[in-house]
Amino acid sequence: MYRVLTLNNISSVGLEKLPRDGYEISSDANDPDAILVRSAKMHDMEIGENLKAVGRAGAGVNNIPLDKMSEKGVVVFNAPGANANAVKELVISSMLLASRNICQAWDYVRGLPIDNLKVAVEEGKKNYAGSELPGKTLGIVGLGAIGVQIANAAHALGMNVIGFDPSITIKSAWKLSSGVEQAISIDELFSKSNFVSFHVPLTEGTKNILNETRIKLLPKDAVILNFARDGIVDEDALEKALDDGSVKYYVTDFPIDSRKNHERVIALPHLGASTQEAEDNCSVMVAHQIKDYLENGNILNSVNFPEAVMPRAGKERLAITNKNIPNMVGQISTAIADMGGNIVDMLNKSRDDVAYTLVDLENEISDDVINKLSEVEGILTVRKI
Repeated sequence: MYRVLTLNNISSVGLEKLPRDGYEISSDANDPDAILVRSAKMHDMEIGENLKAVGRAGAGVNNIPLDKMSEKGVVVFNAPGANANAVKELVISSMLLASRNICQAWDYVRGLPIDNLKVAVEEGKKNYAGSELPGKTLGIVGLGAIGVQIANAAHALGMNVIGFDPSITIKSAWKLSSGVEQAISIDELFSKSNFVSFHVPLTEGTKNILNETRIKLLPKDAVILNFARDGIVDEDALEKALDDGSVKYYVTDFPIDSRKNHERVIALPHLGASTQEAEDNCSVMVAHQIKDYLENGNILNSVNFPEAVMPRAGKERLAITNKNIPNMVGQISTAIADMGGNIVDMLNKSRDDVAYTLVDLENEISDDVINKLSEVEGILTVRKI
């Protein structure tokens, strides 16, 4: 029986993918085998020795201490793309809000007296005349699952779309509309874009990626959309551009201070993935990944360990997490052979400082094999599945 701790309200659609005859799911489970989480902060949590996996029912993992998890051999999963349609719809609607001055026009009407309302509406509408999206250029920084969907949707609306992502995957490239242009540099993207939308994680390389220097590259009346992470945009520098009118609007899902009241800021309460469909999709994806890892040792969509998927063969399987150091495969093979084990199939993958090995054996695995492997320097965890 696997014990699963839920730190947030995880969609029941996903939890139903974990069969009750093999999983005990609770918000107060002790010493869990796995944790399912959405936004709860885990940095100060005590990590039990039994913990094998963490499933983030969403894309971002800033709330999870990845280094600590990797050191303990705990595999962290997320659900990339499961909320992509929800974010895509919000970004497209936000471009419409900005281009047609809808929020400001709405506030204007809400503040009008009832007396002579029709006349006041007609007199005031000229102050909120906007522009249309076709023919405008959208620059997208980050062409992952979300960025690709936004690019294709904007292109279908008649916009010119230019993207920048030096790490774009082959999978994403195949899904991208042929009409989307590639920016040679991020500076080129900024200089050509009437709208800029960010879809990258917050790292040292992306912190304040839109700064004072790059803001000056933007065409006049550009609109900045940040539905990625707080910290991607240098908001101090952007506020100056909003004040002098060189940037028309800043639409953000991450309001952090009094700038939310700026007349050129459209601030939303982190609505990117806030649809029932997205929550269901994320929970289903991460539940499948956790189940496959616990029962078969397969890793798909992990943020700290390599992808490793191998069909079952033989009688039993070993799943081993270890540090990425020389001769680990040799030591693992030798330890198994010394204990009379015969390997049917084997897969070894590495990622940065960690590695992962799956071994299928034709004979049953004794506790002696597990104990001997656990004593090998550099091995973090050993599981018999």
